[in-house]
Amino acid sequence: MENIQSVIAASTFIAVIVAITFEWLHLTVAAFLGALILIFARVMTLNDAVGYISQSHGTLGLFFGVMVLVRAFEPTKVFDYLATQMILLARGEGKLLLLGIVGITTPICAVLPNATTVMLLAPLIPPIAEDLGIDFVPLLILMVFVANSSGLLTIVGDPATYIVGDSINLSFTDYLLRLSLGGAIAVLTILVLLPILFRKTWNQKFENLDKLPRPKINHPRTLTLGIFIVAFVLVFFVIGESLPVPIPPAAVALLGAALALLLAQQTKIDTVSNILRDLDWSTLLFFMSIFVIIGGLEKTGVVNSISGILATILGKNIALGAILLLFLVGFLSSVVPNIPLVVAMVPLLKQYLVNVGLVGAEVLDPNYAGQFPPEVLPLFYAMMYGATLGGNGTLVGASSNIVAAGVAEQHGKAISFHAFLRYGIPVMLAQLVAAALFVTVRFLI
Repeated sequence: MENIQSVIAASTFIAVIVAITFEWLHLTVAAFLGALILIFARVMTLNDAVGYISQSHGTLGLFFGVMVLVRAFEPTKVFDYLATQMILLARGEGKLLLLGIVGITTPICAVLPNATTVMLLAPLIPPIAEDLGIDFVPLLILMVFVANSSGLLTIVGDPATYIVGDSINLSFTDYLLRLSLGGAIAVLTILVLLPILFRKTWNQKFENLDKLPRPKINHPRTLTLGIFIVAFVLVFFVIGESLPVPIPPAAVALLGAALALLLAQQTKIDTVSNILRDLDWSTLLFFMSIFVIIGGLEKTGVVNSISGILATILGKNIALGAILLLFLVGFLSSVVPNIPLVVAMVPLLKQYLVNVGLVGAEVLDPNYAGQFPPEVLPLFYAMMYGATLGGNGTLVGASSNIVAAGVAEQHGKAISFHAFLRYGIPVMLAQLVAAALFVTVRFLI
């Protein structure tokens, strides 16, 4: 019976990944159906499924809080205003426009999930490009590259990064000190490639900038108060876990969301029901479903079996394992969405470390709050970089890529798989090599 359940769990996981990769089903529908198959096939009970979801409450809380925070201030039109200012600062030069996209996307994605940032900024690109008389598809692709890469600047910038960091109890501050430089190198790699990959736009000159629409910020007083709320959230992201009573990032994000809802209601810029209605519930349901599916792999012993194979291949060679893992996860992440990939890889990697005797079995407990030995951490760091940067390789590699493709379709153009590949493969390869060099120099030598 146990072998049958293992086959069902593994087959369901593979089927869900294939359905998502080839876009046969919407990713949320595929994951939701997969989770329900495990319940109806008696691989796990409904209580088991809820238990696996609750183990990842930090991830769900963080992204729910950030979604509310962003949506609450949408009526101020601050993002529309910033996009227009970006064009004006370009002063009619294509190279400055491209640098402006990098400049405005990078800091936002450092503190907001990259898919959320693309949801906010991508709809502004097609009208801007049409006003300037240029193709908006390369601009959207560039925004995606920057969003995915700058998500590595902080632990909350990319869902995959947060999931891995949370699994090893890595604090916001520790991430800044150890890993943010790798994110900066990833963004710098894009800057180096700009004149080559986006040569046409880089050399272009624009005219008639005085005819562009000039959106104004609405509700400036409310926005000012909102800036204080965002600043409060960012400060406590950094210091929260070092307080006498630690406050995790998820709790900080939820408090920020509550304050944003209160401000929106009191200032009447929007209603609470409108804000909550417009949240990306699809993504949250996807997260919950994928946690259940990976729970099925853990419960039936599939994760343990695969980690045994990994232990046989690598032994205790952490340096070799880190570099191989970075490229393996990077290439896999270019064809498999990175969130389910890291959710599957984290327990596998922990089990491998237990099997080779580098950590104790207590790390397998979802509630484990201790620190991992420093010598094993490069494996998890490599997985963060590989999963995030590999998402730049193809159109289906990251959720922000899919968001940008949807925006393009809404404005009458499709970002084809081949068109994205032409830009994505050089960027991904260059970034993975740069990340491998950083991990080697920073953690392995």
